Amino acid sequence: MTTPTAAPSAPSTPTGPAAPTGPAGGSSGIPATPHTPDDTDRLSAAVDFVRNQDTATLLRLLLPGLDGLELRALADRCRFAHAALLVFPADGTSLRRQFAACGLDPDAVAQPSVVVRERLALRHRRDAAALDVRILRPEVHCADGERRVVEVFTLTLPPGSELGDVAAHERARDHEAHIAFEVERPDPLVLRGLCETFAQHGAVADGGGYNPHEDGTVFYFTAPADSKAGYRRVELYASGDHRSVLTPHLADYQARRPAETLLRLMTGAWTTQALATCAQLRLPEAMDARNDGGPRAAVGVDVLARAVDADPENLATLLRYLAMLGVVAAEPDGFRLTGLGALLRADSPGSMRSLALMYGGAFYQSFALLASAVRTGRTGFEQLFGENHFDYFARRPALAERFDQSMAASARMFDPLPSHPVIAAAASAPDRRTVVDVAGGTGELLGRILTARPALHGVLLERPHVVEAARRHLDTAGVGARCTYRVGDFADVPAGGDVYVLSRVLHDWDDDRCLEILRACARAMPAHADLLVVERLLPSDGSPSLATAWDLHMMCNVGGRERRADHYAALLDGAGLRLVGHSPLPLGASVLHARKAAAVAGASEPSHRG
Repeated sequence: MTTPTAAPSAPSTPTGPAAPTGPAGGSSGIPATPHTPDDTDRLSAAVDFVRNQDTATLLRLLLPGLDGLELRALADRCRFAHAALLVFPADGTSLRRQFAACGLDPDAVAQPSVVVRERLALRHRRDAAALDVRILRPEVHCADGERRVVEVFTLTLPPGSELGDVAAHERARDHEAHIAFEVERPDPLVLRGLCETFAQHGAVADGGGYNPHEDGTVFYFTAPADSKAGYRRVELYASGDHRSVLTPHLADYQARRPAETLLRLMTGAWTTQALATCAQLRLPEAMDARNDGGPRAAVGVDVLARAVDADPENLATLLRYLAMLGVVAAEPDGFRLTGLGALLRADSPGSMRSLALMYGGAFYQSFALLASAVRTGRTGFEQLFGENHFDYFARRPALAERFDQSMAASARMFDPLPSHPVIAAAASAPDRRTVVDVAGGTGELLGRILTARPALHGVLLERPHVVEAARRHLDTAGVGARCTYRVGDFADVPAGGDVYVLSRVLHDWDDDRCLEILRACARAMPAHADLLVVERLLPSDGSPSLATAWDLHMMCNVGGRERRADHYAALLDGAGLRLVGHSPLPLGASVLHARKAAAVAGASEPSHRG
C-alpha cells in the first residue's frame, strides 16, 4: 500500500473549497506559494497526486471517522479513479502542449461536460449555452500499477476573452478540483448506501448530474471538515443512468441554494420551446443530411443556417442551448447530432418529433391558463380554444394527425406487453383468441401484439378518421388481415373478446366517465376475459415520477388525471371488475390486469399477476 504524499491544503475561502494538495502545492510536502500557479503547474501537481495514491489510504484520509468494517466495505465497492481540475487553454494547441509537458497523451479525446458547465453558469451568473466546457481523461501510469486518469475540464480562453474574470476566480479557488471514486457494479442499493456512509461521516451533498454523452451519473460531495485528503470536493461516479438515486442527493444540495434552484426551474419553458423549435426547423434532418450513414460528423453553423433558412447568429445561440441539453454536441468545427437529438427526426425509429411539436404548440399555449384551471376547474385548453381537445383536433385533420403521431411517439412503453402472461396465454390457447383494443388510436399497440403473436386476431374500436389511419398503419405492419375495425365510441365496445385493452384512455377522463367506460368493457367481456389497462401510476409515497408531471398536464389540457393503483382498484370495483395485479412498463408506465369480479372470486388457482 502506497503512503500518500499529500501537501498541506491551501487556505480555504468562504465561497469555495480549499485548493487540492496536488494542484496547489505539488506532492513534495512544500506549502503552496502565495501566488496562483499557472495551469501547467496545477496540471503537473494533479498528475503526481494521482500517480501516488491508492483507494484504501485515500478513503481513510478523506473520512477519518471510518471504522475498519466501513473502510473495507467502501474499498470493496469503489476505487480511486481520478483527480480533476479546470484549466483555461488559449486554444487546442496550447492544451496539447501542456499535456505533453506533464507526460499526458496530447491527443486525448474531448467530450462536452454538462455538469461543470452548469455549475460555472450558476456560480458566475453566465448563460450556460455560452460556456463551451469540455472534459478529457488522459491516463496516468500509477505507482501501484492501477489504471487511473487525470480528469481535465477545459474552458477555452483566447486572448482578450470576456471570460478572463471567470478564469481568474476559478484558478484562485479551484472550485472544480476534486478527487473521484468510481463505483464498481453500481446499483441503486449500493449507491444509496455509499451516499449514506459519506453523509454519516460529515460529507455534504454538493451537486451532481447525469451526463448523457457518456451515460454516467456523478454525485458530488464537500469533504468533511476534518478530512486530510487535501481536496475539499469528492465525486462518486457510477456508469449508467441513476437519476432515481441522484434526485434525493440533489434535493439535499438544492435545499441550501433555493434561489439558484428556483431560477433553474423557471427556465423549463425555454427547454420545451427549444426542443419544439429544433423539430420545427428540422434541424436533425439538416444535420444528418450532411452524413453518409457512418458516424455523425459536425456541421458548421453557416451551413445549417442556409439549410433551415435561419439567422446564423441566432441559430448558434439555439444550438449552444441544445448542446447543454445533450440534443447536439458542440465540436470545434460545428455541431453534431446526438442519439438523443436523432429522436426529433421525423423518420427516426421511435421518433418523438410530433410529441415535441404538440408540447411546444397547442398544449404549451394552454398552460398559460394553468392558474385559471386550478381556480375554476375548467381546463386551460377549453378556456383558450373554446372546446375540449378531442373536438378541437377532430375538426383540424393536420392537428389530429400530429396528435395521433405524438401518441405513437411513446410506443416504447408497449415493448413488454406482447409477453404479458395474459397475452401469452391467449396466444397459446387451442382455439383462436381475440384482442379488443378500445380507443386504440392508430393501432400502435395492437400492431405490436399481433406481430409478436400470429395466432391472435385483433379488433380496434375508434372514431372514423382514426380508424382509417389505423387501417393504413396495420396494413403496413403486415397484420391488417387479422384485424377487424369498429367505428364508434365507448358505448360500442365489441362483445365476445378474450383480452380487452385500454391504453392511456382512463387518464383522459374524470371518475364518473371512467366508471362508464369500465362498465361498458365489463358488459362486453365474457366471464373468462381479461382486461389490461396501460396508464402511469401516481406513486403512493410521493416519490418523483413522470406520472406527477402528466397529472398536471391532464388537468390543464384534457380534464383527466393520473391515479394511484388503489384508486384504479376502486374504479374497477365500481364496474364489477377486480384488480389482479400490476407491473411496470418503460417510460414510467404500468400495466394493470383486471378480471370480472365473479371470475376472480371463483378462480381455483391464483390468476397471473399483471
